[in-house]
Amino acid sequence: MEEVHKRHRQEQKELQARVTQKKKSATKKTRKGVNDECAELERQLKEKQNLELSTINGGEASLGQSEDSDVENTARPPIESSVTDDVIEPQLQHLTLTTQQSRNCQTKKPNRQKARLARRAAEQETMAAQAAEEAKDLPDLRQQESSAMRSQYSSRGLSEHGIRSDGHCLYAAVADQLISRQHGLIPKTSLGDIHVTTEPSMPHYQITRIIAASYINYHRDDFLPFLEDPLDQYLHKIRETGEWGGHLELLALAKAYNVDIHVLQSSGQVEKINAGIGEKKPALWLSYYHHNFGLGEHYNSLRQAD
Repeated sequence: MEEVHKRHRQEQKELQARVTQKKKSATKKTRKGVNDECAELERQLKEKQNLELSTINGGEASLGQSEDSDVENTARPPIESSVTDDVIEPQLQHLTLTTQQSRNCQTKKPNRQKARLARRAAEQETMAAQAAEEAKDLPDLRQQESSAMRSQYSSRGLSEHGIRSDGHCLYAAVADQLISRQHGLIPKTSLGDIHVTTEPSMPHYQITRIIAASYINYHRDDFLPFLEDPLDQYLHKIRETGEWGGHLELLALAKAYNVDIHVLQSSGQVEKINAGIGEKKPALWLSYYHHNFGLGEHYNSLRQAD
């Protein structure tokens, strides 16, 4: 009897080790199935061992009643349980195979981030193709503006002098007008205690930038209500960077050089920026484009046609 108990303990120990290993290797998706199979294996082993014990105990009870029965029971081979090691071992192997297959399936999951990026790229390509298709039916604004400008030049006896589209175009166009019309780059208006110093190698647009910044600084009370940035920061952008110029800078240059500046647009509209009231001033002519250059808005210099 002691040998039977010893064998049962060994079987339970081996099964418990296998069950523990299977549960450790289970994932969230396979854990329930693994737990159910392990519980079934434990139940089958317990049933087998209980059947063996009941068979042995029944034999010992009959021994006190009849020696003949004892002889008969002794000669009878032990009754085997329907659940044996041959049944448990294949089931454990099947459990191992199922768990491994589940792990392999999880390892081979598609990369969701790559899939999202691929879908996004495909959507962008589709949108770009649709935009290109729709653009075929839209008017060419650049071509229309260029054609309209040529008509304006012809009717006014002007010719266009191209200015580089680099952020300095307003200042370069004004400088070209001052030089081509022999007005010079020396300001005609006092800038107070501010002395503008230039070098021969300094680009002309840099000179007009300095003049514009100096005039705004000296007459700050006239400009402060219209500035979005602090004055020092605004003046730094004019002097030291490629920040675009606009109406305020044209006004400062017109007053500093005592000239009127006329800005022609493709519609025929001319924006006139006057240096002030009084005697007639020399006029500088610029063209202003909305669509015709890579940076968008752009100024060119207009000279008298030959």
